[in-house]
Amino acid sequence: MMTDDLTVPRTLRAVGIAGSLRAGSYNQLLLDNVIRLSPDELEIEPFTRLAEIPPFNEDDARQGGPAVVVELRDAVRAADALIIATPEYNYGVPGVLKNALDWISIPPGNSGLEGKVVALMGASPSILGTARAQSQLRQSFVFTQSHVVNHPEVFVTKAHTRFENGTLTDPGATKLIGQLLNNTVKLVRTLRSADGNAPVPGAVR
Repeated sequence: MMTDDLTVPRTLRAVGIAGSLRAGSYNQLLLDNVIRLSPDELEIEPFTRLAEIPPFNEDDARQGGPAVVVELRDAVRAADALIIATPEYNYGVPGVLKNALDWISIPPGNSGLEGKVVALMGASPSILGTARAQSQLRQSFVFTQSHVVNHPEVFVTKAHTRFENGTLTDPGATKLIGQLLNNTVKLVRTLRSADGNAPVPGAVR
C-alpha cells in the first residue's frame, strides 16, 4: 500500500562548526555529542576544515574566495540550519570562527547566512561558560538577517569536568541541548511554512 509522502516531514540538514582548532577542544567534543544527540529529523554534518580558511581579504572575496570558503558557503547555503559550538577567548569570539563567518557573510543578499536558522552553544572551563562570545555572535547575525534560536541558551561551564571519554556527562546540559535542537527544527519548519513558497510538512503552527 502506498503512503502519502506529504504527511512525513523530511529530514532537515544542518552544518556544524566547532570554533576551536585545538586538539581535544571542549567545543569539538561538545559538537560531537550534539551530533549524537540530534533527533532523527535533523542530520548534522560537521565542517572540519576551519584551519584551512585564510584571513579574510576583501579583494579575494570579490572573486568568491578560496575553494575552502566556497565549500563552506555552499554547504551552509544548502543546509536548513547552522549549529555553532564556540569557545570564548578574551571575553569574545575566537578569531578563526569570526573569520569564517566574515567570509561566508558575503555577498550581502546571497550569502551562506542570509535568513539561515542558527543554533549557538559553547563550552568553557569558566563558570560563565561562553556567554559573552555567544552574545557577540548574536550581534554578528543581525547583519546577515539570520534567525538565531533564542531558547534555551546552552553554556557548558567548567567544561574540564563535564566530559568523560569524550561523552558529555552533565545531564542538565544534555537536556538543554535536546531542547535547543528540537527548537531549531521547529523554527526551520515554521519559517519555511510562513514563506508560502513550499510549505514544509509537519511545520509547527
